[in-house]
Amino acid sequence: MTVRDLQDEILKIKRDTDTCILAHSYMTEEICEIADFVGDSYALSVKAKSTPEKNVIMCGVRFMAETVKMLSPQKRVYLANASAGCPMAEQFSKEEIEAVKKMYPAYAVVAYINTTAELKTVADVCVTSSSAVKICKAIPQKNILFIPDINLGSYVKAQVPEKNFKLLSGGCPTHAKIEEEDVKAAKSAHPNALFLVHPECRPEVVKYADYVGSTSGITDYAKLSAAKEFIIGTENSIVQHLQFTCPDKKFYPLSKDLVCHNMKIITLNDVYACLKGEGGEEIVMNEELRLAAVKSIDKMIEYGG
Repeated sequence: MTVRDLQDEILKIKRDTDTCILAHSYMTEEICEIADFVGDSYALSVKAKSTPEKNVIMCGVRFMAETVKMLSPQKRVYLANASAGCPMAEQFSKEEIEAVKKMYPAYAVVAYINTTAELKTVADVCVTSSSAVKICKAIPQKNILFIPDINLGSYVKAQVPEKNFKLLSGGCPTHAKIEEEDVKAAKSAHPNALFLVHPECRPEVVKYADYVGSTSGITDYAKLSAAKEFIIGTENSIVQHLQFTCPDKKFYPLSKDLVCHNMKIITLNDVYACLKGEGGEEIVMNEELRLAAVKSIDKMIEYGG
């Protein structure tokens, strides 16, 4: 069976089983082509809420599927590959953050959306990489405990100097492994290229950026820019997607090491097996946990729109 044959079979079964397929932007091109929606994690969760299908397959990592279930509890939500986790989302437990909260009782807990449902239960508000600055400015509390990503937290802290931040030593291992020397090497190799970077990268990397933003923000900037060459400082799938979308422009990876192995574990065959009931994992969440976790997302909507 060819890739095209498998894609056609997936599209047929998807229709027959009343299933919506969500693909995070870090998925491969062949998965994005059969998805109903492609984008960042929270945007996909919102899309799933408004679709008529009763079943949803998330081609992404576990916390993303959890967020879909939190916002659409009436739907059956599946993670395409049960092994697809997120090291950043899972690096702190609820108990660890509760202990830190006791140390800083006057601090509001602001949680990056890249956290488990359990961890969201101890957060005052969630943020995405694109809304973090706006929400941190908008919340009434002056003191902020930002979890879990120290790099995104450092970026937000620099943009919101009027507030006091406490940061933890967490973050995305894929983005955090990139160093200043990688930027210098890429800019030397491509001196005419604009540098677009995700704020999950280290501050010493971000400082060189022509644009800092979420995955969707980077994609939109590259599409709309009059420039013709770009160094992409986020997961390397975005380089491939942009090459398809903007064939008249050139896109270069910041580093060959900018690869999320948890995302890459998901294959087109995983989606096929999940649709047939022979793979994947259904996300089951008790209502008490869901209601406690979704409060932080409700606050995100209240402050961030």
